[in-house]
Amino acid sequence: MNTRSLLGLFSSDLAIDLGTANTLVFANGKGIVINEPSIVALNRNTGDVEAVGNDAKQMLGRTPGGIVAIKPLRDGVIADFKVAERMLNFFIKKAHKRKRLVHPRIVIGVPSETTEVEKRAVLDSAYRAKASEVYLVEQAMVAAVGAGLPVAEPCGNMVVDIGGGTTDIALISLSGIVYSRSLRVAGNQMDDAIMDYVKRQYNLLIGERTAETIKIEIGSAYPVNETASIEVKGRDLVHGLPKTIQLQDAEIREALKDCVTSLINCIRAALERTPPELSADIVDSGIVLTGGGAMLRNLDQRIRIETGLPVCIADNPLTSVVMGTGKMLTNFKLLKKVAIN
Repeated sequence: MNTRSLLGLFSSDLAIDLGTANTLVFANGKGIVINEPSIVALNRNTGDVEAVGNDAKQMLGRTPGGIVAIKPLRDGVIADFKVAERMLNFFIKKAHKRKRLVHPRIVIGVPSETTEVEKRAVLDSAYRAKASEVYLVEQAMVAAVGAGLPVAEPCGNMVVDIGGGTTDIALISLSGIVYSRSLRVAGNQMDDAIMDYVKRQYNLLIGERTAETIKIEIGSAYPVNETASIEVKGRDLVHGLPKTIQLQDAEIREALKDCVTSLINCIRAALERTPPELSADIVDSGIVLTGGGAMLRNLDQRIRIETGLPVCIADNPLTSVVMGTGKMLTNFKLLKKVAIN
Protein backbone atom coordinates (compact mmCIF):
# COMPACT_ATOMS: atom_id res chain seq x y z
CA MET A 1 0.00 0.00 0.00
CA ASN A 2 1.45 3.36 -1.02
CA THR A 3 1.56 6.50 1.11
CA ARG A 4 -1.43 8.03 -0.68
CA SER A 5 -3.57 5.00 0.15
CA LEU A 6 -2.43 5.10 3.73
CA LEU A 7 -3.37 8.76 4.00
CA GLY A 8 -6.78 7.98 2.58
CA LEU A 9 -7.40 5.54 5.42
CA PHE A 10 -7.16 8.40 7.92
CA SER A 11 -10.03 10.36 6.35
CA SER A 12 -12.46 9.84 9.25
CA ASP A 13 -10.09 8.94 12.04
CA LEU A 14 -9.22 10.67 15.27
CA ALA A 15 -6.40 12.39 17.12
CA ILE A 16 -6.79 12.49 20.90
CA ASP A 17 -5.15 14.59 23.59
CA LEU A 18 -5.95 12.33 26.53
CA GLY A 19 -5.29 14.82 29.30
CA THR A 20 -5.57 14.56 33.07
CA ALA A 21 -7.84 17.62 33.18
CA ASN A 22 -9.42 17.67 29.71
CA THR A 23 -9.75 15.35 26.73
CA LEU A 24 -9.69 16.91 23.27
CA VAL A 25 -10.58 15.02 20.10
CA PHE A 26 -9.62 16.12 16.59
CA ALA A 27 -11.48 14.60 13.63
CA ASN A 28 -9.80 14.71 10.24
CA GLY A 29 -11.50 17.30 8.03
CA LYS A 30 -13.59 18.66 10.92
CA GLY A 31 -11.08 20.02 13.43
CA ILE A 32 -11.61 19.81 17.20
CA VAL A 33 -14.96 18.13 17.83
CA ILE A 34 -14.60 17.33 21.56
CA ASN A 35 -13.14 19.49 24.33
CA GLU A 36 -14.46 18.28 27.66
CA PRO A 37 -13.19 17.46 31.17
CA SER A 38 -11.75 13.95 31.70
CA ILE A 39 -14.41 13.02 34.25
CA VAL A 40 -16.94 10.19 34.42
CA ALA A 41 -19.93 9.99 36.80
CA LEU A 42 -20.79 6.39 37.71
CA ASN A 43 -23.77 4.90 39.52
CA ARG A 44 -22.30 2.92 42.44
CA ASN A 45 -25.24 0.51 42.56
CA THR A 46 -25.63 -0.40 38.89
CA GLY A 47 -22.19 0.53 37.51
CA ASP A 48 -23.88 2.54 34.75
CA VAL A 49 -22.35 5.73 33.38
CA GLU A 50 -24.51 8.66 34.48
CA ALA A 51 -22.55 11.42 32.74
CA VAL A 52 -19.23 12.12 30.99
CA GLY A 53 -17.26 15.32 30.41
CA ASN A 54 -18.95 18.66 31.07
CA ASP A 55 -22.06 17.09 32.63
CA ALA A 56 -19.91 14.98 34.97
CA LYS A 57 -17.80 17.99 36.01
CA GLN A 58 -20.92 19.76 37.24
CA MET A 59 -21.36 16.86 39.65
CA LEU A 60 -17.88 17.12 41.24
CA GLY A 61 -18.30 17.54 44.99
CA ARG A 62 -22.08 17.54 44.62
CA THR A 63 -22.97 13.89 44.03
CA PRO A 64 -25.39 11.94 46.24
CA GLY A 65 -24.24 8.71 47.89
CA GLY A 66 -25.21 6.53 44.94
CA ILE A 67 -23.15 8.45 42.34
CA VAL A 68 -19.40 9.03 42.24
CA ALA A 69 -17.51 11.38 39.90
CA ILE A 70 -14.22 9.78 38.84
CA LYS A 71 -11.14 11.18 37.09
CA PRO A 72 -9.72 8.11 35.31
CA LEU A 73 -6.37 9.81 34.60
CA ARG A 74 -3.86 10.92 37.19
CA ASP A 75 -0.50 12.61 36.54
CA GLY A 76 -0.97 12.22 32.80
CA VAL A 77 -1.53 8.45 32.82
CA ILE A 78 -4.48 6.10 33.22
CA ALA A 79 -5.24 5.35 36.87
CA ASP A 80 -8.62 3.63 36.36
CA PHE A 81 -8.43 1.34 33.35
CA LYS A 82 -12.13 0.42 33.05
CA VAL A 83 -13.45 3.96 33.51
CA ALA A 84 -10.91 5.35 30.99
CA GLU A 85 -12.10 2.79 28.45
CA ARG A 86 -15.73 3.82 28.91
CA MET A 87 -14.81 7.51 28.68
CA LEU A 88 -12.88 6.94 25.45
CA ASN A 89 -15.73 4.92 24.00
CA PHE A 90 -18.18 7.72 24.81
CA PHE A 91 -15.99 10.41 23.22
CA ILE A 92 -15.28 8.32 20.10
CA LYS A 93 -18.98 7.77 19.49
CA LYS A 94 -19.76 11.43 20.19
CA ALA A 95 -17.03 12.56 17.79
CA HIS A 96 -18.59 10.46 15.03
CA LYS A 97 -22.10 11.59 16.03
CA ARG A 98 -23.56 8.12 15.87
CA LYS A 99 -24.35 5.33 18.30
CA ARG A 100 -23.32 2.31 16.23
CA LEU A 101 -19.87 0.86 16.70
CA VAL A 102 -17.09 2.77 14.98
CA HIS A 103 -13.53 1.55 14.44
CA PRO A 104 -11.31 4.56 13.80
CA ARG A 105 -7.56 4.71 13.71
CA ILE A 106 -6.42 6.85 16.63
CA VAL A 107 -3.30 8.89 17.39
CA ILE A 108 -2.87 9.66 21.11
CA GLY A 109 -0.39 11.99 22.83
CA VAL A 110 1.28 10.66 26.00
CA PRO A 111 3.78 12.24 28.46
CA SER A 112 7.49 11.88 27.66
CA GLU A 113 8.42 9.60 30.56
CA THR A 114 5.43 7.26 30.33
CA THR A 115 6.43 3.75 31.39
CA GLU A 116 5.83 0.65 29.25
CA VAL A 117 3.03 -0.42 31.59
CA GLU A 118 1.37 3.00 31.30
CA LYS A 119 1.68 2.95 27.50
CA ARG A 120 0.08 -0.50 27.44
CA ALA A 121 -2.80 0.83 29.56
CA VAL A 122 -3.44 3.62 27.04
CA LEU A 123 -3.21 1.22 24.08
CA ASP A 124 -5.51 -1.37 25.68
CA SER A 125 -8.08 1.28 26.63
CA ALA A 126 -8.15 2.60 23.06
CA TYR A 127 -8.41 -0.88 21.53
CA ARG A 128 -11.18 -1.87 23.93
CA ALA A 129 -12.96 1.34 22.88
CA LYS A 130 -13.08 -0.25 19.38
CA ALA A 131 -10.12 1.50 17.74
CA SER A 132 -8.75 -0.42 14.75
CA GLU A 133 -5.19 0.91 15.12
CA VAL A 134 -3.54 3.09 17.77
CA TYR A 135 -0.40 5.22 17.50
CA LEU A 136 1.23 6.85 20.52
CA VAL A 137 3.23 10.07 20.17
CA GLU A 138 5.02 12.17 22.80
CA GLN A 139 3.00 15.19 23.87
CA ALA A 140 5.97 17.55 23.75
CA MET A 141 6.64 16.67 20.11
CA VAL A 142 3.05 17.15 18.96
CA ALA A 143 2.72 20.29 21.10
CA ALA A 144 5.67 21.74 19.15
CA VAL A 145 4.02 20.74 15.86
CA GLY A 146 0.72 22.26 16.99
CA ALA A 147 2.49 25.47 18.02
CA GLY A 148 3.91 25.79 14.50
CA LEU A 149 7.58 25.16 15.34
CA PRO A 150 9.84 23.96 12.48
CA VAL A 151 10.47 20.56 14.08
CA ALA A 152 11.81 19.01 10.85
CA GLU A 153 14.54 21.62 10.43
CA PRO A 154 18.16 21.09 11.63
CA CYS A 155 17.78 23.62 14.43
CA GLY A 156 16.89 23.54 18.11
CA ASN A 157 13.30 24.09 19.24
CA MET A 158 12.42 24.05 22.93
CA VAL A 159 8.85 23.49 24.04
CA VAL A 160 7.37 23.38 27.55
CA ASP A 161 3.89 21.82 27.61
CA ILE A 162 2.19 22.46 30.98
CA GLY A 163 -0.90 20.27 31.18
CA GLY A 164 -3.16 19.18 34.01
CA GLY A 165 -1.15 16.27 35.37
CA THR A 166 2.32 16.67 33.84
CA THR A 167 4.68 19.25 32.41
CA ASP A 168 6.63 17.98 29.39
CA ILE A 169 9.86 19.74 28.45
CA ALA A 170 11.58 18.81 25.20
CA LEU A 171 14.36 19.92 22.89
CA ILE A 172 13.50 19.00 19.30
CA SER A 173 15.57 18.93 16.11
CA LEU A 174 15.20 17.09 12.76
CA SER A 175 11.82 15.56 13.76
CA GLY A 176 13.42 13.92 16.78
CA ILE A 177 13.64 14.58 20.50
CA VAL A 178 17.19 15.40 21.59
CA TYR A 179 16.22 15.69 25.26
CA SER A 180 12.92 15.32 27.10
CA ARG A 181 11.73 15.38 30.67
CA SER A 182 8.30 14.87 32.15
CA LEU A 183 7.63 16.58 35.48
CA ARG A 184 4.57 15.68 37.53
CA VAL A 185 4.03 19.27 38.56
CA ALA A 186 1.31 20.98 36.53
CA GLY A 187 -2.19 22.44 36.74
CA ASN A 188 -3.66 19.90 39.17
CA GLN A 189 -0.73 20.25 41.56
CA MET A 190 -1.21 24.03 41.49
CA ASP A 191 -4.87 23.53 42.45
CA ASP A 192 -3.79 21.26 45.32
CA ALA A 193 -1.28 23.87 46.49
CA ILE A 194 -4.03 26.51 46.60
CA MET A 195 -6.34 24.21 48.57
CA ASP A 196 -3.55 23.44 51.06
CA TYR A 197 -2.71 27.14 51.46
CA VAL A 198 -6.32 28.14 52.16
CA LYS A 199 -6.71 25.26 54.59
CA ARG A 200 -3.47 26.12 56.39
CA GLN A 201 -3.92 29.89 56.55
CA TYR A 202 -7.68 30.22 57.03
CA ASN A 203 -8.86 26.81 58.31
CA LEU A 204 -11.15 26.79 55.29
CA LEU A 205 -11.88 23.71 53.21
CA ILE A 206 -12.47 24.37 49.49
CA GLY A 207 -13.00 22.01 46.55
CA GLU A 208 -11.05 21.39 43.35
CA ARG A 209 -13.37 23.51 41.21
CA THR A 210 -13.03 26.47 43.58
CA ALA A 211 -9.23 26.14 43.64
CA GLU A 212 -9.14 26.05 39.84
CA THR A 213 -11.30 29.18 39.65
CA ILE A 214 -8.96 31.00 42.06
CA LYS A 215 -5.94 30.01 39.95
CA ILE A 216 -7.56 31.21 36.73
CA GLU A 217 -8.91 34.46 38.18
CA ILE A 218 -6.00 35.77 40.28
CA GLY A 219 -3.15 33.23 40.01
CA SER A 220 0.26 34.52 38.86
CA ALA A 221 3.93 33.50 38.82
CA TYR A 222 5.33 37.04 39.02
CA PRO A 223 3.88 40.29 40.46
CA VAL A 224 1.18 41.84 38.28
CA ASN A 225 0.69 45.54 37.56
CA GLU A 226 -2.66 45.74 39.32
CA THR A 227 -3.50 43.80 42.47
CA ALA A 228 -6.54 41.55 42.37
CA SER A 229 -8.69 39.70 44.87
CA ILE A 230 -11.45 37.12 44.87
CA GLU A 231 -14.24 36.10 47.24
CA VAL A 232 -13.95 32.45 48.25
CA LYS A 233 -16.59 30.30 49.92
CA GLY A 234 -15.95 27.06 51.74
CA ARG A 235 -16.43 25.17 55.01
CA ASP A 236 -14.83 26.40 58.22
CA LEU A 237 -12.85 23.52 59.72
CA VAL A 238 -13.15 24.90 63.26
CA HIS A 239 -16.91 25.47 63.45
CA GLY A 240 -18.02 23.27 60.55
CA LEU A 241 -20.12 26.09 59.07
CA PRO A 242 -20.04 27.77 55.64
CA LYS A 243 -17.65 30.73 55.56
CA THR A 244 -16.56 33.42 53.08
CA ILE A 245 -13.07 34.97 52.87
CA GLN A 246 -11.25 37.39 50.57
CA LEU A 247 -8.01 36.21 48.93
CA GLN A 248 -5.37 38.48 47.39
CA ASP A 249 -3.27 37.66 44.31
CA ALA A 250 -0.05 37.91 46.37
CA GLU A 251 -1.30 35.07 48.60
CA ILE A 252 -1.95 32.80 45.63
CA ARG A 253 1.48 33.66 44.22
CA GLU A 254 2.94 32.50 47.53
CA ALA A 255 0.85 29.32 47.41
CA LEU A 256 2.13 28.53 43.90
CA LYS A 257 5.76 29.39 44.64
CA ASP A 258 7.01 25.82 45.06
CA CYS A 259 5.24 24.58 41.90
CA VAL A 260 6.67 27.42 39.79
CA THR A 261 10.16 26.94 41.25
CA SER A 262 10.10 23.20 40.45
CA LEU A 263 9.05 23.99 36.88
CA ILE A 264 11.85 26.54 36.40
CA ASN A 265 14.45 24.19 37.90
CA CYS A 266 13.40 21.52 35.41
CA ILE A 267 13.75 23.97 32.51
CA ARG A 268 17.23 24.90 33.78
CA ALA A 269 18.20 21.22 33.92
CA ALA A 270 17.06 20.77 30.31
CA LEU A 271 19.10 23.78 29.17
CA GLU A 272 22.19 22.42 30.95
CA ARG A 273 21.90 19.19 28.94
CA THR A 274 21.45 20.91 25.59
CA PRO A 275 24.29 20.39 23.03
CA PRO A 276 26.22 23.64 22.35
CA GLU A 277 25.06 24.04 18.73
CA LEU A 278 21.43 23.70 19.70
CA SER A 279 21.94 26.05 22.66
CA ALA A 280 22.91 28.73 20.17
CA ASP A 281 19.64 28.12 18.30
CA ILE A 282 17.57 28.46 21.48
CA VAL A 283 19.21 31.81 22.25
CA ASP A 284 17.60 33.02 19.02
CA SER A 285 14.34 31.03 18.93
CA GLY A 286 13.68 30.96 22.69
CA ILE A 287 11.27 28.78 24.64
CA VAL A 288 7.66 28.17 23.60
CA LEU A 289 5.03 27.50 26.29
CA THR A 290 1.94 25.43 25.55
CA GLY A 291 -0.84 23.81 27.60
CA GLY A 292 -3.36 25.31 29.99
CA GLY A 293 -0.68 25.99 32.63
CA ALA A 294 1.08 28.34 30.22
CA MET A 295 -1.80 30.77 30.77
CA LEU A 296 -0.81 31.38 34.40
CA ARG A 297 -0.25 35.14 34.53
CA ASN A 298 3.33 36.31 34.05
CA LEU A 299 4.74 32.78 33.95
CA ASP A 300 6.47 33.62 30.68
CA GLN A 301 7.96 36.75 32.26
CA ARG A 302 9.22 34.76 35.28
CA ILE A 303 10.90 32.15 33.06
CA ARG A 304 12.41 34.92 30.91
CA ILE A 305 13.94 36.55 33.99
CA GLU A 306 15.25 33.24 35.38
CA THR A 307 16.78 31.94 32.13
CA GLY A 308 17.64 35.12 30.22
CA LEU A 309 16.06 33.60 27.10
CA PRO A 310 13.16 34.78 24.92
CA VAL A 311 9.91 33.13 26.06
CA CYS A 312 6.59 33.17 24.24
CA ILE A 313 3.20 31.50 24.66
CA ALA A 314 1.74 29.54 21.73
CA ASP A 315 -1.17 31.21 19.94
CA ASN A 316 -3.62 28.56 21.21
CA PRO A 317 -1.87 26.90 24.16
CA LEU A 318 -4.90 24.85 25.24
CA THR A 319 -5.18 23.12 21.86
CA SER A 320 -1.53 22.83 20.77
CA VAL A 321 -1.24 19.12 21.61
CA VAL A 322 -4.44 18.01 19.90
CA MET A 323 -3.78 20.22 16.84
CA GLY A 324 -0.29 18.77 16.51
CA THR A 325 -1.65 15.26 16.98
CA GLY A 326 -4.28 16.04 14.36
CA LYS A 327 -1.60 16.94 11.82
CA MET A 328 -0.29 13.38 12.18
CA LEU A 329 -3.49 12.12 10.55
CA THR A 330 -2.55 13.72 7.24
CA ASN A 331 1.23 13.38 7.48
CA PHE A 332 1.88 9.66 7.72
CA LYS A 333 5.58 10.12 6.98
CA LEU A 334 6.00 12.37 10.03
CA LEU A 335 3.82 10.05 12.12
CA LYS A 336 6.11 7.11 11.34
CA LYS A 337 9.09 9.18 12.49
CA VAL A 338 7.64 10.39 15.80
CA ALA A 339 5.40 7.48 16.84
CA ILE A 340 6.55 5.55 19.90
CA ASN A 341 7.39 1.94 19.02
